[in-house]
Amino acid sequence: MQTNLFDSTERQTTTETPIVGMQCYNQPFILVGFEESQAVTSELRFRGYNAFSCDLQDCSGSMPEFHLKMDIFQAIKLRKWDMIILHPPCTYTALCGNRWYWDSPLRIEGIELCKKAWNEACKVCDYVALEQPKTIMQKHIGKRTQTIHPYQFGHGETKETWLWLKGLPLLQPTQIVDGRENRIWKMPPSKDRQKLRSKTYPGIAAAIAFQYPSFIKSDMTIKEWESLNISEINRIFA
Repeated sequence: MQTNLFDSTERQTTTETPIVGMQCYNQPFILVGFEESQAVTSELRFRGYNAFSCDLQDCSGSMPEFHLKMDIFQAIKLRKWDMIILHPPCTYTALCGNRWYWDSPLRIEGIELCKKAWNEACKVCDYVALEQPKTIMQKHIGKRTQTIHPYQFGHGETKETWLWLKGLPLLQPTQIVDGRENRIWKMPPSKDRQKLRSKTYPGIAAAIAFQYPSFIKSDMTIKEWESLNISEINRIFA
């Protein structure tokens, strides 16, 4: 059964044209902020969740009907979201940019955007995840919850990625493989380099799309969930 995305009781005041879409009955509504690639959004949609990407840019993914082209703070206020996942721009906040941006106004803008997005999401949602590569943001939003790498999720590469989690358990590795190449660091210059470097790896996107919503629907505590290994999680919830 499918109905309109936002009914009149949930739609909030906005200057934007009302957004209408289709929803999957009795499934969580999930906002994936700063995601033009729709890497996580498409995995969530594949699993039947009411997921919507959000970015100021047009999406490059295959589901433009589920893309909110708007400011993240407008999107957060559109409805009551069951989970919010954030991928704030990291160009100016990543540690690898210290050489160029350590005293730049752009870094201050990047910090404020990331901090505000995290704080606003946490104010209105019980389940929030924020992802950044190695970054200066621990000084501004607290110590990271978890560190992950692509090689833990089926990709033989390294890219140290930090997660901040509210109400969610640690993301469990799904397929640890050989290979520790830092392919992203070696990526040659191109007009799409920034987009390509920031796109979520498919294995990580699939793990997020399976594990986080499954936990929310499980009624387990974080401690109970984290006592399970990935084989048990797959057996119970897949």
